Amino acid sequence: MKAAAALFFALTAALLLAPCTGHAAGSEPPGFHQMQTGEAAPDFALPGIDGKTWKLADFTADVLMVYFTSNHCPVCHAQDPRLMKLAAELKGRSFAIAAINPNSAEGLRADELGYSKYNDSFEEMKLYAKDEGFTFPYLYDGVDQKTAKAWGCLATPHVFILDKARKVRYQGWLDDSRFAAADTVKHPDARNAVLALLEGREPEVTVTKPFGCSTKWLEKKDAVARDDEKWATAPVSLELIDAKGIAALRANDTKKFRLFNVWSTTCVPCVEEFPALVAMSRRFGLREFELITISTDLPADLEKAKKFLEKKRAVLHDRLKPSLKAEGRAGNNYLYSEASQDDLVKALDPAWDGPQPHTVLVAPGGKTVWSHTGPVTAEELQAKILDAMGEVYVPDAGK
Repeated sequence: MKAAAALFFALTAALLLAPCTGHAAGSEPPGFHQMQTGEAAPDFALPGIDGKTWKLADFTADVLMVYFTSNHCPVCHAQDPRLMKLAAELKGRSFAIAAINPNSAEGLRADELGYSKYNDSFEEMKLYAKDEGFTFPYLYDGVDQKTAKAWGCLATPHVFILDKARKVRYQGWLDDSRFAAADTVKHPDARNAVLALLEGREPEVTVTKPFGCSTKWLEKKDAVARDDEKWATAPVSLELIDAKGIAALRANDTKKFRLFNVWSTTCVPCVEEFPALVAMSRRFGLREFELITISTDLPADLEKAKKFLEKKRAVLHDRLKPSLKAEGRAGNNYLYSEASQDDLVKALDPAWDGPQPHTVLVAPGGKTVWSHTGPVTAEELQAKILDAMGEVYVPDAGK
């Protein structure tokens, strides 16, 4: 009976991992063990971003929350501030938090990073924790993932609350909202469980279903390699376009943010910055985002420009293909076909003085979010895109 209950919990919890990609029921790696209420918590010895190796025994508070989280996940981005608020509320009481990043960087695809400026590496954990203002240890399990497997970490976030005897008294979500706004929370079950234990009461709810970004197991590295190979071999398209066509794209009657970049093979800064553009196209591929490149090479040099695009892998993410088909478009790379540079400027960005590269970020409906003349880095592009699109899910996204 106990085994059947464990299987039911694991399968139903897995169904709620839709907000991020990469998890399917039954995809847990060898050695995975789903913890049960009342079970003694497994020990661990994990490096913290503070330079110390932390063990379970190092936490002496009466109530301990083990909080599996990650740098990249939008659900964590929404819920981490609420965890910080709980930590501040309970300061001075016998309560502690141990945050653990369970993810292997090798099991994480590039397009799973579209809600974050950080990946899940140990070094970037330090940056993320600083940004979030973590006041508790942040530990790394991404090398061998023994702790995540022993505890049964299905996703980030995934919460385990332990009593003084270090037995599991609650596990599941922090709360039931994937959104950042506190008023969207209806069931703050982890908080309620902590307060109950601090007050000597039994938690009313002991098991909930964690949801968020599936744990990025090292075993997924083969799937990551296949995704890399697919990107490396995908076909590249390049079409002629006139000023009228650019103006229509610029009006952006879609739900997507569009990043326009004007470039040419004869422009050294354009060539140097181009890999950063491709990196952003791939990184934000699972979001409502599209890179549109506009070459100013001569129409007679279309094949030359196309070979450059092929070499730089300016390909279309699979997720965009249905939307482009609905718009009657074959791809996202264009070569300007008309003589007048002024017509191009007027169609794309009247504030542009003319030099290239020139980059414009356009929101749905055609509003200019940001424009820039001259080369930009991947970090600069990423920051501008995240500023515009956000790092968390929002209730009206996609409307």
